[in-house]
Amino acid sequence: MGETSRAAEPGLPSSPSPPPPSPRSACSPAPPVGKGPGGDITGHLTFPLLSVTLLVSFGSSMLYGYNLAVVNSPAEHIKAFYNATWSQRYGHGLAPGLLTLLYALTVSSFALGGLVGSLLVGVLVEQYGRTGALSRSALLVLLAGGFMGFSRELESPEMVIIGRSITGLHSGICLSVVPLYLGEIAPKNLRGFLGLMPSIFICLGIFSAQVLGLPELLGKDRFWPLFLSVVVVPASLQLLLLHCFPESPRYLLIERNDVYGATKALHRFLGTPDVQDVIEEMKEEQRSLFSMEMVSVWQLLRDRSVRWQTLSVVVVSAGMQLSGIDAIWFYTNTIFENAGIPVSQIPYTTMGTGAIEVVAGLIGCFTIERVGRRPLIITGFCAMGICSAGITISLLLQMSAGAFCYLVFSGVCLLVALYVYLVIPETKNKTFMEISHIFAMRRSVLSVPAHLIGMKKLDGYGALESSSLEGSGSSLL
Repeated sequence: MGETSRAAEPGLPSSPSPPPPSPRSACSPAPPVGKGPGGDITGHLTFPLLSVTLLVSFGSSMLYGYNLAVVNSPAEHIKAFYNATWSQRYGHGLAPGLLTLLYALTVSSFALGGLVGSLLVGVLVEQYGRTGALSRSALLVLLAGGFMGFSRELESPEMVIIGRSITGLHSGICLSVVPLYLGEIAPKNLRGFLGLMPSIFICLGIFSAQVLGLPELLGKDRFWPLFLSVVVVPASLQLLLLHCFPESPRYLLIERNDVYGATKALHRFLGTPDVQDVIEEMKEEQRSLFSMEMVSVWQLLRDRSVRWQTLSVVVVSAGMQLSGIDAIWFYTNTIFENAGIPVSQIPYTTMGTGAIEVVAGLIGCFTIERVGRRPLIITGFCAMGICSAGITISLLLQMSAGAFCYLVFSGVCLLVALYVYLVIPETKNKTFMEISHIFAMRRSVLSVPAHLIGMKKLDGYGALESSSLEGSGSSLL
């Protein structure tokens, strides 16, 4: 990855002229793409654009949420299975500490698989494209479903752990590829709306796991293998239908140099024959990326020209993971039981948390293009920080142990909100190059002429650089 890519010849290779687009079907009417205020390229939500967004969100993103919550309600049944299997093998049951450790491994193996999957994203999207990576990752879900679904029949706790690891691998891939794909196929004025669809489906996945985990449905002891392997249904649907939709136009043009394929994909997604403005915008980005060096992750971390972008991604992502939400997803039942809620009512109380997440996701989805990304992020982290502080006070009044752990969560959320307020700009209706430009021009570098700023290729993605910025590096620290 540290090697310099081969310089491309000036201009674009000749491509066959695309045939005249066929008339739009009745199910996908859309006004043409045009120039909005300030010259921004705008578009409208077409049927193909909405369909592929719903498909990949349902077949990939929702599975992440489902697998986060699916081990919560059948926890006692899974532990009983582990204990019974161990007793059959070795003539004695598991000690309580070892049983807890084995179940904790079952829960955490999902996260470990996700870590591995996230490291594979760059290679997969470059080699197979966005839709290719999603289709191949869906096969992992079918494999994982088989492991978990037949684990009890084969009396193998190891199959449950392996299945959870594979679902984590799938989620690690899709959590990056789905937003990348949707961000590249969406017009700028719809990027926030479509970009939040995966988040809504993650919440729906959590809610679905809570509903299916009810005792009246799949929450009984004999159904837990089926409960874990339900994920094969959305994955199979995506595997069957995703090939009906085009690859990302940005990927086709910028990374594959396929102008004809990109034009054809834009016709399909935007529902209009006039896509020249979009093509020219991507060609401009491609020209900026020509002959730039490829850098490794280590070089990326050391590169001052993208230091604020990298730090911002780390801070916001870490803030989400350290906000305390993971404890709610994995151990909701235990938390409510310790709070004194009757055991028979806990599954229905748990459903309430899932419903609140879905409502919050819908509010964000339908307000993001009006309010913007930055205010929503700041408001969300502030609200979580205040709620965690409230929980801390409540537990202190009850003289409960472990009260101060929520104070840590509160501090993390409020610090992230402060960082976003001070550092991260609004990205509404901005191109990737414009966003990079804003970061590059921060902190006393506003005097650098735009024409002096070039693009550096970071694993296939552009980041602005300038010789003039190198001397101002200290101002960015």
